[in-house]
Amino acid sequence: MLHGVDVSAYQTDFDTDGLDFVFVKATEGRSYVNPRLKSQVKRVRDAECVVGFYHFLWPGHAKEQAEYFVERTPEREGDLLAVDWEQTGEGTRASSADKDRFIREVKRLRPHHRVLLYCNRSFWINHDTSSYAGDGLWIADYGKAAAPRIDAAWRIHQYTDDPLDKNVADFPSRKALRAWATV
Repeated sequence: MLHGVDVSAYQTDFDTDGLDFVFVKATEGRSYVNPRLKSQVKRVRDAECVVGFYHFLWPGHAKEQAEYFVERTPEREGDLLAVDWEQTGEGTRASSADKDRFIREVKRLRPHHRVLLYCNRSFWINHDTSSYAGDGLWIADYGKAAAPRIDAAWRIHQYTDDPLDKNVADFPSRKALRAWATV
């Protein structure tokens, strides 16, 4: 298993020692860009970790959100892209169809990148209607690392948020993850 974290603008300082990959929040909806995106990505690239970017999906306008994400996210071969599908701060959520449209549009706009779905166990079980996760499922289910409580194939498992979001990836080596990420 490989080890990684995901960060947003709230993580002004994070350690990359011992990490193989880091996902950085890039955008949200159609109006937010992480103000620390460039500095966080530089830190991750300097540590020679695999870089991933994620977009927090709001209800509606899935195609426009995908365009917004792609236009504001650096493009480098081997970078991973993901949609963060969960409840918004306002208590709403994008539909399963919105999630699917977003993933398909990002895959159309960036055909040489892997696109993953991030969601928690509850969303996967109770809100997903298509089982579509693009190129892979990144599942949040807190407990034992590499043991999410779902009956689905997964690529990345977020197993805790203490002291920050920690993840494992189901790859034998960083080289294998890089090879998979390079479509």
